[in-house]
Amino acid sequence: MSTLTPFDAALDGNLPEPRDPSRLLPGDRRTRDIAHALYERVATAPIVSPHGHVPAEWIARDIPFSDPTALLVTHDHYVTRLLHASGIDLAELGVGGHRIDPRAAWRLFAARQAVFAGTATGYWIDEELRNVLGIDLVLSAETADAVYDRIQEKLDAPGFRPRALFERFGIEVLATTDDPLDDLRFHDEIAASGLPGRVLPTFRPDRYLDPDSATFAADVARLLASEGQATDFRGYLTALEARRAHFIRHGATSADHGIEDPATVDMADDEAAQLFQLAVSGRADARERQAFRGHMLLQMARMSVDDGLVMTVHAGVIRNHSTPTFERFGADTGHDFPRRTDFVRGLRPLLERFGLEKSFHLVLFTVDETVYSREIAPMASFYPSVYIGAPWWFLDAPDAMARFRSAVTESAGFSRGSGFIDDTRAFLSIPARHDTARRADAAFLARLVREGRITEATAGTVIDDIVGPQPKRVFKL
Repeated sequence: MSTLTPFDAALDGNLPEPRDPSRLLPGDRRTRDIAHALYERVATAPIVSPHGHVPAEWIARDIPFSDPTALLVTHDHYVTRLLHASGIDLAELGVGGHRIDPRAAWRLFAARQAVFAGTATGYWIDEELRNVLGIDLVLSAETADAVYDRIQEKLDAPGFRPRALFERFGIEVLATTDDPLDDLRFHDEIAASGLPGRVLPTFRPDRYLDPDSATFAADVARLLASEGQATDFRGYLTALEARRAHFIRHGATSADHGIEDPATVDMADDEAAQLFQLAVSGRADARERQAFRGHMLLQMARMSVDDGLVMTVHAGVIRNHSTPTFERFGADTGHDFPRRTDFVRGLRPLLERFGLEKSFHLVLFTVDETVYSREIAPMASFYPSVYIGAPWWFLDAPDAMARFRSAVTESAGFSRGSGFIDDTRAFLSIPARHDTARRADAAFLARLVREGRITEATAGTVIDDIVGPQPKRVFKL
């Protein structure tokens, strides 16, 4: 039933068209009918989100979202990077903690909706506004204030606080991403609160493994002190193992590694010990720092074999590409970009050691989509430990998802995938992103049915599996 007011009616031309129930599904009617039936099987299935970046504190403390700009703009680098490209200073959007007038920033966002046309970001924004927030106006410069006020009214209501939305979204599992020295008290609070569904920490040790990090020596010193370990390589490994055990006790099932280069190096303990001392003292050269990083990635695999944490690798990204932007606004502000990667040669030392270990799960993600068909899918079709990470970041748009499925399915099928991950800090986008993936998979499976490559019954079994049982198996949930 419409809830339009006379004021709304005066906003001529700003009412949205009815939402197409078959959006993102094939245009061909017969294929679309098959896809629609497949989608309906999983449309309301619980959300399993084994990799993301929503802060646990939001859910533990049920912190209200302060305003529409903070909710949908400031903390979503998908949004801010395109606005920046269109000429808006990130400071005007509140990025990096800059103080702003939220309504003024919202007006900038609303006036530039055209820059999101055809993008996955634009689709998610529309889904969030319509389906999550119930906004029945098209966002534009003319409607900016009206939409802002409606969203703020929602955010001020108890039903739009994080815990209520967690239940409304039907989230069964939500993984956060956490520093190894985090005490994980917010996860304890959530576990004791009776919230339906699980919120699990994820071990993210990058800053403690990379000698190129400006804070590497200080971070390693804090790590060693936290576990009372000596400043040597054995103490360093022992401290990392202890922090992993701490995470496991708090429900973690995976360790995540965001790296530029997936190269691994297998070296003797004494050589690694020497490199460690050079790295923490700042005396290691570029070649030595690269070798140490590669060896520590292999050590992380060794630890995963020992303690059972799933190892996820997000590789092939040059982070903080714009130095002036990084210095002014910090990391994760929209200027991380893809680069070429070599998983086959880079990971060979690691897989020579651990690739045939049946308890080892290695999930590989990249933002160079050619790597999926050339390297990752063939590796996953042989190594029992290797799984194909879902389309991630620049590849999580509907067309890219279709290309991904075409690229990997013929060599590795469906069983070697990770299931969808939303990889988001934008809490309201979680249901929108999972719905997008379910529609994209329904569309791909329907095409295979129409082409006589699989039966409709098989397609139903596959789509039932990939939205829940599969990510639970891969991530040991």
